[in-house]
Amino acid sequence: MSVDLATVKRVARLARIAVSEDEANRMTGELNGILGFVEQLSEVNVEGVEPMTSVTPMVMRKRDDVVSDGSKADDIVANAPASDRNFFQVPKVVE
Repeated sequence: MSVDLATVKRVARLARIAVSEDEANRMTGELNGILGFVEQLSEVNVEGVEPMTSVTPMVMRKRDDVVSDGSKADDIVANAPASDRNFFQVPKVVE
């Protein structure tokens, strides 16, 4: 895959980054270099290689997945101007 000048300018506009003509020309080469490296990586055979969480072997610490209400409802609505049974009350808006 190759990136042209128009693509670099379009991506810059979508990212809302001001890019001059010289910068766009330089970025075209840089992005093509990055994409070339990614294409090289896709050629590597990773069959049978397990995903890693770190470069050193370790066991991930995990907590039990328990459903709860967080026991914080009273704290959350404590500063609300108006609440009812731990729900925020807001004025009705009809337009």
